[in-house]
Amino acid sequence: MKQLLFTFLGFFLVHLNGMGKTIAQGPFILQYDSLYIHSEILKESRRINIWTPPAYVNGKDSLLVIYMPDGGIAEDFPHIAETLSELIATNAIPPVILVGIENTNRRRDLTGPSEVKEDSVLAPLSDGAAQFRAFVREELFPGINKRYRTSGKKGIIGESLAGLFVMETCLLQPDMFDHYIAMDPSVWWNNGYLVRTAKEHLASFPKAARTLWFAGSKDMVDYTRPLAETLKTQAVANLKWCYADEPEEDHGTIYKATKKKALIWTFRRK
Repeated sequence: MKQLLFTFLGFFLVHLNGMGKTIAQGPFILQYDSLYIHSEILKESRRINIWTPPAYVNGKDSLLVIYMPDGGIAEDFPHIAETLSELIATNAIPPVILVGIENTNRRRDLTGPSEVKEDSVLAPLSDGAAQFRAFVREELFPGINKRYRTSGKKGIIGESLAGLFVMETCLLQPDMFDHYIAMDPSVWWNNGYLVRTAKEHLASFPKAARTLWFAGSKDMVDYTRPLAETLKTQAVANLKWCYADEPEEDHGTIYKATKKKALIWTFRRK
């Protein structure tokens, strides 16, 4: 199919193959778009995968968009798209658009700064998350809004380091998304910085309504439980939140075990 080149807002968006891309996952057939953005902020090209619900093609409604790090085809994008398809088909949640951001350097992009030298074994200590967040806000949001019928409402979902990015964004830049979902967020990073500073961040939380759903497995509860306790004691009026303590799950199982209830709690039809 002919390639179409779109130039807008200071960066390039290349649309490849339309909805011609498909993946079979058992009975579920995933149809999706793939877009490549050349990011001036990150100084690299990023592949973006987009799933729209079946009714989108012939519909006129503008939809909420769920963004996800770890959004590659070989990452978590297919199974989250499948779950959304099921929940929309059963009328558990309204139709939404899913935007997956495929990784190039996951550990760099999803971690904030750290003063703990041992953390450098896992990732750079230099706050790659700030640059990645700027890319999402300044380059990806405008590109998706220009190409798709979006309502202006946005959510984000992630697990592990992606969950850390979700939680950090919720606390540091809560105006960026309306809805936050994090499974087993790696909030141990930088000696539990987000857990230790959550109170001060919540004290300056914006007035706009936000939701936060997060879960901790047996591998992460030493950090997620104190964070939940801080949220409870601070009681931010405009932040509706839910913490799922999951001692039967581990870091490798919690995403798929909890994604359905997280999405229903966050996006269920009113």
